[in-house]
Amino acid sequence: ALSFPGRLARAKFRAWHRGTREADYMIGGFFDRYHADWAEADLAWFEALLEEDDVDVMAWALRTAPPPPTFAGAQME
Repeated sequence: ALSFPGRLARAKFRAWHRGTREADYMIGGFFDRYHADWAEADLAWFEALLEEDDVDVMAWALRTAPPPPTFAGAQME
């Protein structure tokens, strides 16, 4: 478990307050499902993902567009 409760709380808030219901459910739901198992590097990856446009993140997650190398890998899968 992470010892970064402030970072986790901020990431959760940002994940669930994206601006559209679809993005909230996709990104917030991803956070809720996986964050308990994250190491610091996983949280850093997610924090970087939160900086990206929702349209791009959703396209990568739905595999309608390839993710950039920064985000490709096990977590995106």
